[in-house]
Amino acid sequence: MKRRESSPVVVALVIVLGLVAPLLDTTIVNVAIPTLRQDLGATVSTIQWVSTGYLLAMAVAIPVTGWASQRFGARQVWLAALWLFLIGSVLSGLAWNTGSLIGFRALQGVAAGLLIPVMQTLLIGGGTAAGPGGGASIRNMMALVSLPALLGPVFGPVIGGLIVNHMSWRWIFYVNPPICLAAIVLAMVFLPRDAGRRTHRLDLIGLLLLSPAVAGIVYGLSELGNRGGVAHPAVLMPVIGGAVLLGAFLWHALRAEEPLVDLRLFKVRTFSATSALLFLTGMASFGALLLLPLYYQQLRGDSVVTAGLLMMPQGVGIALSRVVAGFAERWGARALVLTSVLLSIAGTLPFALAGPDTSPVLLAGALVVRGTGLGTVMMAVLFGAYEGLTKPQIPHASTTTRIMQQLGGSFGTAILAVLLQRGLAAHAADPAIAFDHAFAWSIALSLPALIAAFFVPGRPTSGVAGTASDRERVGGRPVDRAAVEAGQVTNGHR
Repeated sequence: MKRRESSPVVVALVIVLGLVAPLLDTTIVNVAIPTLRQDLGATVSTIQWVSTGYLLAMAVAIPVTGWASQRFGARQVWLAALWLFLIGSVLSGLAWNTGSLIGFRALQGVAAGLLIPVMQTLLIGGGTAAGPGGGASIRNMMALVSLPALLGPVFGPVIGGLIVNHMSWRWIFYVNPPICLAAIVLAMVFLPRDAGRRTHRLDLIGLLLLSPAVAGIVYGLSELGNRGGVAHPAVLMPVIGGAVLLGAFLWHALRAEEPLVDLRLFKVRTFSATSALLFLTGMASFGALLLLPLYYQQLRGDSVVTAGLLMMPQGVGIALSRVVAGFAERWGARALVLTSVLLSIAGTLPFALAGPDTSPVLLAGALVVRGTGLGTVMMAVLFGAYEGLTKPQIPHASTTTRIMQQLGGSFGTAILAVLLQRGLAAHAADPAIAFDHAFAWSIALSLPALIAAFFVPGRPTSGVAGTASDRERVGGRPVDRAAVEAGQVTNGHR
């Protein structure tokens, strides 16, 4: 008996549940770092590896997802990653010292690094777009599943603050297993099955080059704020080493028959433009997320919980972004991205002029505007990355876009951390100046995204990878699906 296909909305909701734990976990744990340091008797330089180790493990795992999704099927990888995150959460809660906690957090990071790119593969290439609506259906589903990623930094500090204030720090990990179990059960029932290609080989050389390349760059950038500048060996050496390995990977990938990441995707203009936008918007938007809680806690003297509550208007704006994103069909991706970047800038501007006594009502309104822009731009850019690609290209595209976003966010966070640290040292008598300058720089980092947005298509096309239509698009032009499956059309050429 043929298995009945789940509706796109049901699939998207199941995916959302699977993303809740790993995306909230990052911000929840960051709030608990001071408590962890005190309870475990660790130094600041040691305990920061609880967060850094998680990020590095994510960076190492991300390049594997394209191969794993094609080899075993995206559904199987999704389920395995959820089980791995559940096990890592339980072990983290049982950690007996700093070393064990760092190791178990790395296990969580590997799982999170698999989940997020596979989410995009499931959503775009796993049948979610089938049925009425086509590309519009994908846009709606992308809007839905992007909510956890955008709301995590808003609600995470509040949840983490409440747990740390009223319970043991171990419960920041114990809240994950029930969520993961529910996500696993629902995924087994509702996610579309895909068998995978048993003959698809792992590009081991590419993996040995790309994973440490991404990890080295992310680690070096994460150390910028701790080491005081780019000239420190702990910053310079990992970044240079990562860049060299990345160059070697690019050389290898262009010559490999089955590369870990298919660089030929960049021949598609839409994918190249949106990949650049993912880096730039991640750098500007998520880098500024570092500044907001610090502004409320350090400059205004608010508690962790209060700061989290004061940031919640940004979540309201993110929810409103779903309405703005509904104009994608009418406006086109280019106008939508330009509008959303301008909204993000407008919502950040009051913080670049704020002081310790600035009206919280004004700042709350600014956060609503900022959240609207942030939510819209990330959804619009992520969706646009898949225009003109065929279904077999989706796993590679998911891996590449996630790497670009990870590097952009790390780069922006590192830059703003250094600028804020130096500003606070130079303006110790008036720290408001340091925060104003840091927020101004976050606005400046948004400006290149405005330029890159002009390379995004002005109007959405009718064909989207993974739809139920009888035609595919390769390199932005329609071709027969049968020709694609027969291997007669690749990368836009017969």
